[in-house]
Amino acid sequence: NHDFSGEDSHEYYSTTLTVKGDVRFPLTLTVDSLKKMRTIGLDSFNIVCQSGAVTDKTVKSRGVLLKDILEKASIAQTSHKDRNFYIVAKGNDGYMATFSWAELFNNPTGENTYVTYEEDGLPIKEKGAMILNCTNDIKTGPRHVVWLSSIEVNRVK
Repeated sequence: NHDFSGEDSHEYYSTTLTVKGDVRFPLTLTVDSLKKMRTIGLDSFNIVCQSGAVTDKTVKSRGVLLKDILEKASIAQTSHKDRNFYIVAKGNDGYMATFSWAELFNNPTGENTYVTYEEDGLPIKEKGAMILNCTNDIKTGPRHVVWLSSIEVNRVK
């Protein structure tokens, strides 16, 4: 569980999101650069941990699909059949969540995984400037990454 209050949250705060690894165009994104992309409004939803307990509830938020960010960075595929990649979203506190290429580009998860930057019309502050959410997971907590700081694309070896 994350503690969003107190001084600890400030040490994890990041205003940039780096997209790196097996991509043609490594990116450093800010909230302003996300706002220039195609943004989507999300309704509120519960953050459900692995045990099934509701640990948090999001409010209406706004963000960009993770797959749109990855398309901008251009995963370094050698052909259309080159699809064995995994994507790791990491928070400044060391927390990580993993996705496969197929989940994001050939599955409804791709239309339900967002980097959000706004809650109730205001910038996100206590949980970092950007948060990764996967809204179609049965248990949303394991891939809820606060203090989001990097997205790394890796080829499966």
